[in-house]
Amino acid sequence: MIEDDEDRADAMFHALADRTRRDIMRRVLAGEHSVSALAANYDMSFAAVQKHVAVLERAGLLTKRRHGREQLATGDVHAVRSVATMLTELEQIWRGRIGRIDDLIADTADREVHTNDTEVVRHQED
Repeated sequence: MIEDDEDRADAMFHALADRTRRDIMRRVLAGEHSVSALAANYDMSFAAVQKHVAVLERAGLLTKRRHGREQLATGDVHAVRSVATMLTELEQIWRGRIGRIDDLIADTADREVHTNDTEVVRHQED
């Protein structure tokens, strides 16, 4: 990943680290919502919800457009997919590590079986 991609990933994960912002994302991915309609769902000021929406917008996770006096927010499915892709890449690295550990355990077990077979043969020769 180039540096800009890393900065974008940081912004996305920072934005999604907050439960209110994750809930806002669920709502705007399901359909377009005005910021005032979103604010009605939370026990916080309109300005606080507006700040949460701004963080999500700066991270590229949602877009806003004006419709009269309202600001309408819509989730960006492509951005969410890019987050999922990043997590999948990390999971693949982790699964590769687990696979190598499994191989190491299997090799160790094979050597132990071979060693035990050799000891049994030696005892029979005595």
